[in-house]
Amino acid sequence: MHEKRTYFIVDDDRIFIKFLTKYLTSDLLTIASSTTSSSALQEIIRLKPDCLILDIMMPDIDGFELCKQVRAEPGLDNTKIVVVTGKTYEIDRKRAFDMGADGYIVKPVAPDKIAGQIQRIVEDRVELTFWGIRGTLPVPGQETIRYGGNTSCVSLEFPKGSLFIFDAGTGIKSLSDHLGAQNRSQIEAKIFISHPHWDHINALPFFTPLYKQGNEFEIMGPAHGDISIRELISGQMDGVYFPIEIKEFGATVSFQNLKEGTVSIDGIKIQTILLNHPGHCLGYRIDYKDRSICYITDNELFPKTSRFYNSAYIKKLTTFIRNTDALITDCTYSEDEYAQKVRWGHSSITEVIHLAHRAKVGTLYVFHHDPGQTDAAIDTKNDQAQALLNELKSSTVCITPMEKQHFMV
Repeated sequence: MHEKRTYFIVDDDRIFIKFLTKYLTSDLLTIASSTTSSSALQEIIRLKPDCLILDIMMPDIDGFELCKQVRAEPGLDNTKIVVVTGKTYEIDRKRAFDMGADGYIVKPVAPDKIAGQIQRIVEDRVELTFWGIRGTLPVPGQETIRYGGNTSCVSLEFPKGSLFIFDAGTGIKSLSDHLGAQNRSQIEAKIFISHPHWDHINALPFFTPLYKQGNEFEIMGPAHGDISIRELISGQMDGVYFPIEIKEFGATVSFQNLKEGTVSIDGIKIQTILLNHPGHCLGYRIDYKDRSICYITDNELFPKTSRFYNSAYIKKLTTFIRNTDALITDCTYSEDEYAQKVRWGHSSITEVIHLAHRAKVGTLYVFHHDPGQTDAAIDTKNDQAQALLNELKSSTVCITPMEKQHFMV
């Protein structure tokens, strides 16, 4: 059961306070407000709200200064600060975070979304979104409408705005449209490529934020021998296979080759592991505060009865994903399908369930479906997963996500 919370709004616009109060009101919230920033601090100290929502452009004391004052009060250490402002500039967003803000929302706000946006910041949740859930090639048509037919693309958005994108299959076009609809003045993101097979990179040229000046992206992934990740991406955009070359990107785009190891970005730890798949393929573990999310595709788990079974690899992979809150992983085949496709570089749902159970995974997300599987076939695969988890009396939860479905971690 959720605890009752207190929100405090500081904004010199009475109409906006009334609007915000209307769409935030619930039985689990007490809402107080002030239109005078110069006198708000004492009331904030007295109430010790769970969340302070404030504007930037206010007379007397602006939002930056008030944010700084609140952060200087020891009794308000646990108060989350969310800036809700009409200022769209990236320099203001960064300054707000420097002053101690936990979130930044640009006006005008969507009435049906604002409560959820603020709640996510207060609860410090990471937003996980699936933009493409298929493997190998996109599958349009009536039989794939429910789960979707786009190839691999997943995003993580953190409370302070850091955006991580995993793979650039055709699902990245939907993410591109989503970001475009937000009218952001600037987009910064890290794009992690698992490996350069077509279904993981070939829609990157359709990610339109790459062509806008002011945006910044870093594309990271495994090199293949002496072929860098930059060369792998530019090779599919050399004018022969695609008419636009990477030199035409308007955004600032950098590249980084990754191997097995650990990097840190904005205080978020990213670990990598080489996966059992043709060529160099990396899996990722993201550790954010007390939570972790693993993106493990493409990957083949040989059953114990196979002569290709490698106990050392299974032990290493199990350790890598152990106790993760969310495991997004290659579940390409049903058990029957896998028998005909051994050494194709992908796993059966049965082996994945056993792996997730042994590793004490919180939630398993069934991902990277074979292009021959209809929605009904994916339902069957999901039923098989649920039945095996029940048989194992596992604490792992199994979810088969649909395209554009969001989860909070």
